[in-house]
Amino acid sequence: MYILGINAYHGDSSACILKDGKLIVGTEEERFRRIKHWAGFPSEAIKFCLEEAGIGIEEVDYVTISRNPSANIHKKILHSVKNLVSVKALKDRLANSRKVSSVKAELSAALNVPEKEIRAEIKNVEHHRSHLASAFFASPFEESAILSIDGFGDFTSTMTGMGRDNQIEVLDSVIYPHSAGIFYTAMTQYLGFPHYGDEYKVMGLSPYGNPKYVEELRKLIRFKSDGLFELQLKFFKHAKEGVSMSWEGGIPHIESIFSKELEELFGPARKKGEELSQKHKDLAASVQRITEELIFHLLNHLQKKTGSKNICIAGGVAQNSVVNGKILEKTSFEEMYIPSAGHDAGTAFGSALWVYNHELKKQRLPAIYDAYTGYQAGEHEIEDTLKDSGVEYTKYDKTDLLETVSDFLIDGAVIGWYQGRAEFGPRALGHRSIIVDPRRDDAKELLNSKIKRRESFRPFAPSILEEYVDEYFEKVDKVPFMEKVFPIKKEKHAEIPAVTHVDGSGRLQTVEKGNLYYELIEKFRQKSGTPILLNTSFNENEPIVNTPKEALDCYLRTEMDVLVLGNYLVARK
Repeated sequence: MYILGINAYHGDSSACILKDGKLIVGTEEERFRRIKHWAGFPSEAIKFCLEEAGIGIEEVDYVTISRNPSANIHKKILHSVKNLVSVKALKDRLANSRKVSSVKAELSAALNVPEKEIRAEIKNVEHHRSHLASAFFASPFEESAILSIDGFGDFTSTMTGMGRDNQIEVLDSVIYPHSAGIFYTAMTQYLGFPHYGDEYKVMGLSPYGNPKYVEELRKLIRFKSDGLFELQLKFFKHAKEGVSMSWEGGIPHIESIFSKELEELFGPARKKGEELSQKHKDLAASVQRITEELIFHLLNHLQKKTGSKNICIAGGVAQNSVVNGKILEKTSFEEMYIPSAGHDAGTAFGSALWVYNHELKKQRLPAIYDAYTGYQAGEHEIEDTLKDSGVEYTKYDKTDLLETVSDFLIDGAVIGWYQGRAEFGPRALGHRSIIVDPRRDDAKELLNSKIKRRESFRPFAPSILEEYVDEYFEKVDKVPFMEKVFPIKKEKHAEIPAVTHVDGSGRLQTVEKGNLYYELIEKFRQKSGTPILLNTSFNENEPIVNTPKEALDCYLRTEMDVLVLGNYLVARK
C-alpha cells in the first residue's frame, strides 16, 4: 500500500510516501525551489518522492492532505459574522479552501497524468490531527498524551489528545482567534523580526535579557483553570482583520499582527535596522518565560487528565527547543517524543500516518529516530559536478577521509559536510552540515564572517557522541533531532565555548553509532579529547543545500575552507 502525504498551500509545504506504513521518503518543497518556507502545491517534492519510491501516481492508493476545509466550518461562519471579518480576509480563505479541494487536478497538471488515471482516494485530515499523528504514531510509546500547538491550522491553534496503540482520541482544542503561536509571532514582529519563521530569533535573544515584563505580558494572554488559555484580543489585529498571509512566488509573508494597544503598553515597536536595546532583550526574555509557563500549564493539566507518563508534542510552538529541554523537569511527564519535522512540513507525514494507523487501523511500525529521508546524490553526480566546475578535488577511501577531515578540524577549518540522504525537518543533523572545532572561542565570529552572516546573538549547536552526554550536560537524554536545549556543565564551558550559549546552555544533537558522522566525531575525539563538533546547517541565508551543485556553489561564494561531498574533498589553497 502506498500513501502520498502532502502539506500544501501553507508554509513549509512538503511531501512524503509511506509504503505499507513505513516512511520511505519525505522532503520539503523549499529544498527544490530554493525559497525558505516555500508555500503552495509541493509539486517538486511530490515528483521526487514518487521517483525515489519507484512508482507513478497511478500506483498510489491514498493521497492525504493535512488540511480539511470543512473542519470547524460552523465556528468559522459564526466568527466571521460576529466579528465582521473583512471581505478581503474572507475571499482569501475561500480561495485557499478551493485550492485544497482540487488536489487531483493539481496532481494531474503537475505530473502530466490524466486525472482519470489517478485512482488514489483523496483524504483530508485536519491540520492538528496531522500534527498529533506525526508525533504519536512515530513515537516508541504504546500509549501517550499528545499536544499540538502552533499558530493556526483549520481554525484551531492547539489540540490535545490521548494516543493508544493505533488510535488517537482528541480531548480539547483552542479555537481561533486564540493562539500561543500568534502571541509569539506578534511579539517577534514587535521586536523587529518580520519574516515568516523568525520566532527562533527571539528564543536565541532571550538569554541576553531579564524577564522583567512577564506581568505586563499577562495582560495579553490568560491561563484558564481548565488547562487552556485565551488571548486578550485588543492587543492583536487578527480577530477582526484576519491573518493576512500572502504566498507570492512561494514566499510566505504574514502582515503585522499586533495592534496599537500593544505599542501603547510597551512603546513603539522596533524599527528595521534599529539597534537592539536592553529593553528589547528583556522583552524577549519575558516572552520566552511566559511561553514556557503556558506550555507547562497546558501539559500539567493534560497529564492529570490522562494519567499518562508519556508525552508527544508537535506544532510550530513545539519547535521551541528551550521549552522542550525543561518539560520533563517542570511537568509530571517522564518520557517525551518530538519528531524531526515537528513543524508544518511534518503534517504531510502526519496526515499519511493518521489514515494508515487511525482510519485504516493498521499496525504501527517501530519508532522513528532517523530523519534521513530526503535527496541523496550518487557518486557519479558528485564527480560530474566537481569535474564540470573545474575545481581541484581529491577522492579518499573512508579511513583516509576521516583522518584528513579531522586534521582539518583540528587546524581550525570551517568545513561543509555533505553525506547521504538530506534530513527531513528544519535542522541539519550531520548530512547537510557545516562543522567546526567547538573548542575555538572565535568560531562564532568566524562562521558569521565567512558564511552565515547572521545575528551575533544566535547560538550554534553541539553534536555529541551519545555516550558522552553525561560528561558535558546536566541532563541526559536521547536527542537525535536537536530538539532540546540543556545546561552545559559549568566546568565544560571553557572547553567548548563555540557551542556554549550566553546562559551556559546548548541545543544538543546526540549522535549514535552506525553513522559516518558518528565516526568523524569519534576520530576528532581521539585527536582532541572532545567528543563534540559544532554543527550548523549547510546554507547561506537560503534553504539547506540539497544537491552537490548547491553545496559546491555555497562553498565557492563563501569563505568556507573545505568542502566534503561523499568521499570527495575540495580545499582552498
